[in-house]
Amino acid sequence: MTHHHNSSEKHSNALLSGAQILPRRVRPNMTVAELIDEQFQAYNGARLNEAARVYAERMLDPEQDVTIGLTMAGALTPAGLGGCVLTLMEYGFVDFIISTGANLYHDMHHALAMSLHRGDFRLDDVKLQEEGVIRIYDILFEDQVLLDTDSFVRESLRSLPNRPISTSELHHHLGQQLLKAGVKPEYSVLAQAAAWNVPIYTSSPGDSSIGMNVARNALDGSQLTLDPLADVNETTAIVHHATRNGVIILGGGSPKNFYLQTQPQLWEVLGIQKGGHDYFIQVTADAPHWGGLSGATPSEAVSWGKIKPGQLNDAVVVYGDSTIALPLLTSYAVSKAQPRPRRELFARRQELLSELKEAYESGKEARP
Repeated sequence: MTHHHNSSEKHSNALLSGAQILPRRVRPNMTVAELIDEQFQAYNGARLNEAARVYAERMLDPEQDVTIGLTMAGALTPAGLGGCVLTLMEYGFVDFIISTGANLYHDMHHALAMSLHRGDFRLDDVKLQEEGVIRIYDILFEDQVLLDTDSFVRESLRSLPNRPISTSELHHHLGQQLLKAGVKPEYSVLAQAAAWNVPIYTSSPGDSSIGMNVARNALDGSQLTLDPLADVNETTAIVHHATRNGVIILGGGSPKNFYLQTQPQLWEVLGIQKGGHDYFIQVTADAPHWGGLSGATPSEAVSWGKIKPGQLNDAVVVYGDSTIALPLLTSYAVSKAQPRPRRELFARRQELLSELKEAYESGKEARP
């Protein structure tokens, strides 16, 4: 009986080795990092704590040399979340971005000094339509904002080459135009990404007002088109070149998969073994049991070769709202980690594509 007790005690000690949960007091003037470390002890608070620590202590560790992608789905830039993205880019904490086109389109409003306002989600939408006011849940703005932003996009397209281009080329060009013509380019993710050579991709470029204006150009006889296959090769080249890869996924959707598929593109399609991504942080309101990609877990991604099996401890899903989680993660990271040199991957696209092509060509004979 004594032997059984000792064995059980050892087993319990292993199971109970985690930090003790304590009802700590909230203090005046606590930092965000202190709040997360001391108060976020269980449930999704604990998941956000884990995500913050994986990001600040592992992904941003200079010795790990992690190339970090950020994917954005959901209306984040209209809500002002571009400020967090700007901070992360400035500190070298995000190396490239995959976003819905809508986030990039609405980002331009801020640079062009077009007003978006806090509003009430219970307003009568029929009345709003009659008054020429657009609603994104509790964000309100005049419909003229759309028309004026469209005009800016179309004017910017005129100085692009009359041929297919990647979305990173399009977004870099739009950012450059905002730096020249924008009233407040410091408020724009597109503008500052262009200044810092951070490439930005859109996995479904036709699904936004930017793509809609490119489509209008085609009716006018333009040969300018957006080439999603160029984006596949560019993002895969970035991941192929990296020492380690990590991602912060806001929402899910097409941008999430466009990032994760770079690993199957390497091993399944190109026959280049990379082993999967190393670090994975997702903030989502979706759940896995609906079967959709947005709620799919990191564990499921292992079965696809998207994430390294041995890295699941460095994969965290926070079930919550990005408008709450991203400012907290950003504040934690900038207070805990040192700024990193920016990789300026946009300027290195051709170099990385050449590396990928060389790796692909060198193993061609061994492939089916």
